[in-house]
Amino acid sequence: MRILWSPLALERVEEAADYIARDQPAASVRWVESLFAHMELLAKSPAQGRIVPEIRRQNIREIQHQGYRVIYRIDDNKLVVLTVRHSRRQFDYSELDEG
Repeated sequence: MRILWSPLALERVEEAADYIARDQPAASVRWVESLFAHMELLAKSPAQGRIVPEIRRQNIREIQHQGYRVIYRIDDNKLVVLTVRHSRRQFDYSELDEG
């Protein structure tokens, strides 16, 4: 299954990495690498993520990754990463319009 990252998701990853890098530059690099590796594994079995409770649609799911929610959509042969949000931030429905 192919993985596509929405522009918003990539922007959010960059913001999170920049934030982490303020105190720990090496940890920031590890976080980004582990996020992308986690998504590669998820692409093999995308239904293992939980259904996003605010949406309750079978094809909109999320995983938790080191304090962040990674919200994605399952399409025919692709997994579309819609957004990456810190777990403490309020859910924003408008972020699902990307991708």
